[in-house]
Amino acid sequence: MSPDGAVVAYVHDGELRTIGVDGHDDRALATPEHELVTYGLAEHVASESMQRHRGFWWAPDGRRLAVARVDNEPVQVWYLSDPSRPAEPPTAQRYPVAGTANADVQLWVLGDGEPVRVDFGWDEYEYLVDVVWDAHGLMAVVQNRPQTVLRVLAVDPATGRTEKLAENTDPSWTHIAPGFPRRTGEGSLIWTADDGGTRRLTVDGRPVTPDGLQVAELSAVDGDTVLFTASPEPTEMHVWSWSAADGLRRHTSEPGRHEGFRAGGTTVINSATLTGQSITWPGGTVRDLATVSPVVPKVSLLRAGRHELRTAVLFPALWQRGERLPVLMDPYGGAAMVRAVADRRSYYVSQWFADQGFAVIVADGRGTPGRGPRWEKEAYGRSAAKLLEDQIVALETVAGLYPELDVNRVGIRGWSAGGYLAALAVLRRPDVFHAAVAGAPVTDLRLYDTHWQERFLGHPASNPGSYEDGSLIADAAGLSRPLLLIHGLADDNVYPVHTMRLSAALLAAGKPHTVLPLAGASHMPPDTDLLTPELRFLREALAAPR
Repeated sequence: MSPDGAVVAYVHDGELRTIGVDGHDDRALATPEHELVTYGLAEHVASESMQRHRGFWWAPDGRRLAVARVDNEPVQVWYLSDPSRPAEPPTAQRYPVAGTANADVQLWVLGDGEPVRVDFGWDEYEYLVDVVWDAHGLMAVVQNRPQTVLRVLAVDPATGRTEKLAENTDPSWTHIAPGFPRRTGEGSLIWTADDGGTRRLTVDGRPVTPDGLQVAELSAVDGDTVLFTASPEPTEMHVWSWSAADGLRRHTSEPGRHEGFRAGGTTVINSATLTGQSITWPGGTVRDLATVSPVVPKVSLLRAGRHELRTAVLFPALWQRGERLPVLMDPYGGAAMVRAVADRRSYYVSQWFADQGFAVIVADGRGTPGRGPRWEKEAYGRSAAKLLEDQIVALETVAGLYPELDVNRVGIRGWSAGGYLAALAVLRRPDVFHAAVAGAPVTDLRLYDTHWQERFLGHPASNPGSYEDGSLIADAAGLSRPLLLIHGLADDNVYPVHTMRLSAALLAAGKPHTVLPLAGASHMPPDTDLLTPELRFLREALAAPR
């Protein structure tokens, strides 16, 4: 909706259109030149890897829009089909795997007057990261293909000419912090800078947060007050604010994951801890009418090994010390998120498995977010050995504290990056991991998208070894443990080819395994009971010897 509330902009069949809120004056603002062009939509890598889900942005006066024009013609075509509906043709998708061409993305200003194409003034840019149009003007954030440069540009909407406002560089990769950049009411640029081991909040290039406080996300700018989330401790996330008048202020203190929003001088905080959830503002609280879950996570947080890996441990609700338990590792392990946190919402599935008779361990290894730039850069090159070592260290640490854990019966489960880690574990360390459930795993690292994969592994033409070392297909002949592969057949993020190729390699090597295909399901686990078949598989695979 336009800022004045009079007009709605929308996209239909790749065409950007506007219509009055009264239902009149429905018209096309930009029509694709051919079927592979869209106006106003985010391309694949923007939505999957850059957290940009928009493709158009209103001017504050509601008279113009900044619009992403995406030409997908350079991107290779992949197909998804549903074997349960053989009469339907496959769906063609434009999917840019590592080392191949991305979509051509331009930025245009449309509305009053002639269309204006924005000239970023930088031939090396390949990614349009974000666009901001506020009272101080139009800004665009762009990044080069190796992701070593992230640049903020001021855009003249009348001419399309640009001027550099800020730039971050890093020999590994530059970090895209959600919500940034923005400007205060008086026009100061709010941005981030990686300073050694700390990600700091900057105002017009000046750091305003201290060493060790890791800035995560910009939540809101209300006048000259900046609301953001940050924490010195990766298991927690807290709400902070900064203004020139009041300086830096912390709004939350209880261990947990807090987020906030601010407008009109009022700050609303959504808090999630290991004991519950609440939404509060000065003088008020939202009543929680949610049904109480029969599964009650009981979580112990600890630090494992010399790297102090944040680790969560869960036991059966009625467990008594001295009772032997098989172990279930339940990691994510990727660079997209942390799992070992002071927020019980993260543990309902883990606790459910614990209540079925497992000691469950959730460990965040090197390269996971929340511990600063140096820690995140541990994911550069994404060593498979490092991923496994961290899970083993967590297992050994917890087993040292709880000798009841049966380390001769250790299972591992995960989805997406966690699915990759689970399959990796039984293929390369069967001496430690005795069964695995791998959901939507990436098994051939060359077959995942450009922006995400090249961030950690570089371009496959110049760094083929990183892709070969981490891929799992060549490990198929070494499988000696039970492995359950689960994959949605409509997954357009991690395509089913990953599970199909690993399964084919396992069959060719004469290695028994189990595949659970999910007809019509995309990347996120469907609203179907997958936990029961996982539980049955793990119980059988990890049954105590008689």
